[in-house]
Amino acid sequence: MSLKNLFLRALAMLAIGSGALLLPATAAQAADKYVTVEPAQPSDTTGKIEVLEFFSYSCPHCNAIEPLVREWAKTLPDNVVLRSVPVAFNASMGDLQKLYYTLEALDRLDLHEKVFKAIHQERKRIYDAAAITDWVVAQGVDRKAFQDAFNSFGVQSKASRANELVKAYGIEGTPSIAVGGKYVTSPTMTNSYEGTIAEAQRLVEMVNK
Repeated sequence: MSLKNLFLRALAMLAIGSGALLLPATAAQAADKYVTVEPAQPSDTTGKIEVLEFFSYSCPHCNAIEPLVREWAKTLPDNVVLRSVPVAFNASMGDLQKLYYTLEALDRLDLHEKVFKAIHQERKRIYDAAAITDWVVAQGVDRKAFQDAFNSFGVQSKASRANELVKAYGIEGTPSIAVGGKYVTSPTMTNSYEGTIAEAQRLVEMVNK
């Protein structure tokens, strides 16, 4: 068995161990395991092949696939970069979208996984700016520093760019993984979380030939 197949089998076992379940079959009957992006999109990272993980903190499927994505990211070649893109399909999701970019701006992405845990395991309702701010402060972040970054032009610009990417890639659900500006795959297409990682890996290899 190849090293790649061993790795993908390990990911599958991790998914089972973490409680990741197959999506309902009725939600995943697509003939193909990916769609082609038309037109192809340029990379925002000069000289790198981009893998974009479109996610939402409030999405339970994003919560389930996140550990698999993080492990997979460690195996990507040097010329491939993984970027997380928080999605806001409507105005009510905007503050959680800005939360990701604020944590990034403050160099506090160590709290990224804790946000998922707070929402999906601890059932905390941290969906608007006030609740989000109180939660972040409880994690040891200075209130003024967080609010200044949260309301900054830089964070708003990144959120606007995320919205542009969602439109350009035709993202209609999360999680979705885009590869090389050309392809998008998701659990809806592959029928499982580990299958999505395997397909994304195949697409990376296809783009990186």
